[in-house]
Amino acid sequence: MARVPSSSADQDGLVARERQGDNAEPLSITEISARLKRTVEDQFGYVRLRGELSGVKRAASGHMYCALKDDKAVLDGVMWRGNTGRLAFAPEDGLEVIATGKLTTYPGRSKYQVVIDSLELAGEGALLALLEKTRARLADEGLFAPERKRRLPFLPKTIGVVTSPTGSVIRDILHRLADRFPSHVIVWPVLVQGQGAAEQVAGAIRGFSAMDGTGLVARPDIVIVARGGGSIEDLWGFNEETVVRAIAECTIPVISAVGHETDTTLADYAADRRAPTPTAAAEMAVPVRADLSATLMDFAGRQRRAVHRPVELGRERLEARIRRMPRAQTLLQPQAQRLDDLSERLRRGLMDRAGKGREQLAGVAAQLSPRMLTRAHEERTRRLERARLIPSLVERPLAASRDRLDSLARIASQLHPEKPLERGYAIVRDTNGKALTGKAQAQAERALTLQFKDGDLGVGVGDAPPPAPDPVLAAPTKPVRKKRPTRPSPKQDDLFG
Repeated sequence: MARVPSSSADQDGLVARERQGDNAEPLSITEISARLKRTVEDQFGYVRLRGELSGVKRAASGHMYCALKDDKAVLDGVMWRGNTGRLAFAPEDGLEVIATGKLTTYPGRSKYQVVIDSLELAGEGALLALLEKTRARLADEGLFAPERKRRLPFLPKTIGVVTSPTGSVIRDILHRLADRFPSHVIVWPVLVQGQGAAEQVAGAIRGFSAMDGTGLVARPDIVIVARGGGSIEDLWGFNEETVVRAIAECTIPVISAVGHETDTTLADYAADRRAPTPTAAAEMAVPVRADLSATLMDFAGRQRRAVHRPVELGRERLEARIRRMPRAQTLLQPQAQRLDDLSERLRRGLMDRAGKGREQLAGVAAQLSPRMLTRAHEERTRRLERARLIPSLVERPLAASRDRLDSLARIASQLHPEKPLERGYAIVRDTNGKALTGKAQAQAERALTLQFKDGDLGVGVGDAPPPAPDPVLAAPTKPVRKKRPTRPSPKQDDLFG
């Protein structure tokens, strides 16, 4: 068997040995990872990378993890919580961005990654893509639906304005309100651009909506969210989801007046009305007082005319009917003629009646002579002497009437309500003296009065005490009608003899 040289045996040995001429010590994994980390960080201390976001996620700690990729490579990235709070937009998958930071390694996974300090959209195209993506997502939730839009109040007493207190926007709004219809304005000062602007605008809108009107500050009837013109980056705060949701959730009608007429933000879609400029928003909020005064005067004039018109029409109709009516002399002519005819007939009738009366009187007067009167008187005297008055004709009707009267008196005495008291009966009366005829009526009373022949007795019903005793009253006795003695009627003398 051939013998292996010692050098070869040492090289292929199981135990590592130091080699002649080699002074390199073996490195640990931690050491090589640390050297790689320093090398990478020294070589790429500050980098700007352009790529598409992928796998964006936020940890519970607030850190954001993502990946930047292009069509050929992928690079992991991490952004610490302090930097994520300063982002001007919400990172999403598919956005093309420019990341600024430093390149480093992560020994725990033998990967290199970029620690992102700032993140920006790669041009207006990416910004518009993010805007369209956000708009589509919020539209699917129904935040821009037309049926959610509310009508603005016709004449608001208090107007809330969310804008910067130092810009020209608030001065334009106040000036236009003063020209059209002076109103009470409450300004909620906010940032309208830059870091934190969206949060302040959303907080102001929610603050106005939360007012109940019971405090010192009146609750607005309408809210105007206003800002002057600018680039898409300047207006980006009004495209933030927090502002859009605050406008959609506001219980007060909102007018969005962000930018110039050509500028459009997501706040315009969520608001109840969109104004092309802040000045136009003030014009939408209130009417023109002079126009209202003119309208009221016109209504007052129309009201007066409407009130007077029926009177005028009635007067015209009355005059027309008066002209068609005949005159009083024309109406009275037939009646006057008839009156003349009747007067003439009456005169002739009276004259005829008087003539006939004279004729009758003359005939009767011819029959009235002294001899005829004396003869009639003598005849009447003889007839009177022959007549005699019989007493029985007068006494018989009187006796019959007396008998009927006695019968009625006996019946009345027997039917008297107190007659049964003489036979041991009693009358039950209530406290008002009313006679009771049933058991149920007696049980409903607390006290009763029993009337006997010789007086009254009070009794109680159940456990009720009897009423106070009344003085004993003697039972009234009915006067006995004395029978008139029958006296013989004297014989009537003859009146004539």
